[in-house]
Amino acid sequence: MKMLLFLPLSVSQHALAVVVEVNEGERSVLLPCLFSGITPEDTTVMWTCSDLDPKSVHQRREGGDNVRGQNQRYSRRTSMNRYAFIIKDFSLTLRKPTKTDSGNYTCSISAGGKERRLRDIQLQVKDQQAEVTVREGSQSVILPCNTTPDLPEDTTVEWTRSDLGLITVHEYSNRNDDLMTQDEVYRDRTKMNEDLLRTGDLSLTLKHPKVKDMGQYICTIYRDKDILRQKVVLQVKVCQVQVEKGAESVQLPFQTKKDLPADAKVVWWDIHDRKVHVFSDQAGEQDQVYRDRTEMNNNPLKTGDLSLTLKRPTERDSGTYRCKVYGRTSRYKKVQLRVKGRVQVQDQTGDIRNRSSSIDPTPLMADQSV
Repeated sequence: MKMLLFLPLSVSQHALAVVVEVNEGERSVLLPCLFSGITPEDTTVMWTCSDLDPKSVHQRREGGDNVRGQNQRYSRRTSMNRYAFIIKDFSLTLRKPTKTDSGNYTCSISAGGKERRLRDIQLQVKDQQAEVTVREGSQSVILPCNTTPDLPEDTTVEWTRSDLGLITVHEYSNRNDDLMTQDEVYRDRTKMNEDLLRTGDLSLTLKHPKVKDMGQYICTIYRDKDILRQKVVLQVKVCQVQVEKGAESVQLPFQTKKDLPADAKVVWWDIHDRKVHVFSDQAGEQDQVYRDRTEMNNNPLKTGDLSLTLKRPTERDSGTYRCKVYGRTSRYKKVQLRVKGRVQVQDQTGDIRNRSSSIDPTPLMADQSV
C-alpha cells in the first residue's frame, strides 16, 4: 500500500500570490514554485491559468512532460527543469511572453486523487518601453527596437504614434520600406537600418526632431504568427542657447529642409509676441526694439537655414523665441535664450562681509541701447 504524504509547506509558500513582471519581447520569464515537502510516487505537477479554457498550461510527471490537454496558446513555449522532482523546483519557464499571457497562474501537485496548491502567480506582461531624450535642433535621434536576429523574409515592421490615433511613422515590409501610408509630418525624416532582418535591429532614425515629435512610439513586429510590440517614449527638449552680456552677437539656430517655397514667409517672435525678424517681401513689420539688431543668412529658403543672429544681446533679451514658416510648407521652432550678466570682482582679499559689494549691478553702457 502506497502512502500519500504531503508535508506542510514553508511559510513563504502560504504567502499571497507572487507578482511577476516582464516586458513583452523578452526571451522568457520564470514562474517560481518551490516545494519543501515529500512527494509520493506517481505525483503530477500541474500549471494552470484560471483565465483560460482549457486551463492547462503545463504538466509533468517523474517520467517527463505531459502536454496532452495543454492550451494551444502555450504550445512549445513551456518547460520545467529536467531534475524538478529531485531538487523540488517546479518552476515554469514561459518563452516569448506577450501581453495576452498576463493572468493568474497556479502551481499544484496531485497524487492518488488528492491535489494540493503550492503557489499562485500573477503574471503581468508589460509593453517593452524605452525612454529617449533629445534636444530640439539635433541632427537626428534613434528610437531603439531590437529583437532576435535572422528574421523571416516576410517579416513586417510598423512604427506608429500611439498617442495620435496610431498614425504611421514608418513601415517596412517585403524587404523594403513601404511609405505609402506614412503621415506627411514624417515625410523624408525617417530611416531604418540596412540588413535589419539579419541583425534584428529594427531601430528608427528620426531626423530633425522637434518638440511636437514628443510622444509614444510603438514598434510592432509581425513575424510568422508572433506579434511583438515595443514602446519608445520620446522627449524633445526645447533648444537652449546661452551667451554672456556684452557679446557681439548670438545665434538662435533653426535648420529645416532645403528648397522651401520661394513665396514662404519666415517670422521670428519673442516671449512678448513682438516680431523680432520677418523674412518676406513685406517691410516695416519688425518691432523697433530689434531694429538694426537682427539678420538671417543669405537665401535661407534655399538652404533651409532659418537661424537668426541677434546683435548686442542684453539680459532683457532673455526668454523664449519662436519661429514659424508660413505658406505651402509649415515649419515651427522654439529657442530659449539666456543672456548671463557679467560678474566683476573688485577685491578678493577684502573682508568676507563686504564680498557682496564686489558684484557691480550697473549695466554696461554698451547694453543701454537697443
